[in-house]
Amino acid sequence: MYNNDRRSGSNFHSDRNNNSSSRSGGSSRGGWGGGGNSGGSNRGWGGNGGVNRGRGGRKVVSFDPSMFIQKASVDNKIDEAQPEVYQNLHAFNDFAINEQIKINLAQKGYTAPTPIQDQIIPHILDGRDVVGIASTGTGKTAAFLIPLINKVLKNPATRVLVVTPTRELALQIRDELITFSQNLPIYSAIVIGGSSISRQIERLQRRPSFVIGTPGRLKDLDLRHKLNFAHFDTIVLDEVDRMLDMGFIHEVKRITDQLPEERQSLFFSATTNKKVEAIMQGFLRNPAFVAIESRESKPNIDQDIVNVRGKVKIDVLHDLLIQEAFQKVLVFGRTKHSMERLTIELGSRGFKVASIHGNKSQGQRQRALEQFRDNRIQILLATDVVSRGLDIKDVTHVINYDLPETREDYIHRIGRTGRADKTGIALTFID
Repeated sequence: MYNNDRRSGSNFHSDRNNNSSSRSGGSSRGGWGGGGNSGGSNRGWGGNGGVNRGRGGRKVVSFDPSMFIQKASVDNKIDEAQPEVYQNLHAFNDFAINEQIKINLAQKGYTAPTPIQDQIIPHILDGRDVVGIASTGTGKTAAFLIPLINKVLKNPATRVLVVTPTRELALQIRDELITFSQNLPIYSAIVIGGSSISRQIERLQRRPSFVIGTPGRLKDLDLRHKLNFAHFDTIVLDEVDRMLDMGFIHEVKRITDQLPEERQSLFFSATTNKKVEAIMQGFLRNPAFVAIESRESKPNIDQDIVNVRGKVKIDVLHDLLIQEAFQKVLVFGRTKHSMERLTIELGSRGFKVASIHGNKSQGQRQRALEQFRDNRIQILLATDVVSRGLDIKDVTHVINYDLPETREDYIHRIGRTGRADKTGIALTFID
């Protein structure tokens, strides 16, 4: 357990012997379960099947705290069974793509494709439908953008629709598109909530080759007859599981139902379930299937718990944040209102802090991300809107101020630290 006493000579220790009894009832890799969970879902958080109901029917998450404890060390990395080193089939120069794209990739430092890029780019270049199952941070965005830019260059009449669950991920895709298509005649439009719809309509009237949008705004534009999905011969559904988790299943089906029969369809998701598979089956034709095994165990992330023990929760957080090691901290909470209140309180205590959640305008959300990326603020408070897809460099700590709802949410949250072979720290508050 994490010791937040600043006078302690050693802040971290993982008392695995004390936790052995809770581990004996279930594997941390097979589910969130402890003992007594055999009759429940393996997606639960604890021995009682995962979720109880509190006042008013609100979900109250129960869990086995040992699930959040895993030490990061060189010894652990050596002792764990290591997967085989991936052997690339291609270099970027091997792909049959425009030379300027190759120049742009080289300027960005891209040399060897990631496994999903290596395996999926040839299928997209061949015009096949594809399914890519891989977690965030595996290079999925470049895996579809690189061949699709090439497709547009070969046939300027091609129109590509990219549907993604969050505004931030849409903006990140747009930024990567700009990088990969420098000095090329590629025009794009981004259509997301929180920004002027009239300006977005103006950009759409120029018939951009790429339209990148979120389901809600795409639906609004469809209802206003400003966007015709039948005009797109190529579509990318990105982070499909997250879109469905956010309740966008009807919007996604509305889009896919209007697509032309003759099209190329690309489908990416971190996980699969019955809802995801239902969308997949009605959307794809004889797809190439690429699944990249994700290692949920994160050897370079030191995972631990902070037991509040009846103290005022924000005071415990305060005592952590004033420590020198907490240089760039991402704090996750469950609701936008609680995160906004926490932002105001931390700001009044002198911390450089900003928040990002569904009540913020797009401009506010983007400014907060830029300030955090540029180290102008120390702390970014967020709901799960930023837990997937975003690559924020050098995050020293992720703090789960509120428990995540699911195992997948936890994995995505803590994945914001310990990136690019650096060691990160993930702390989870418990009462």
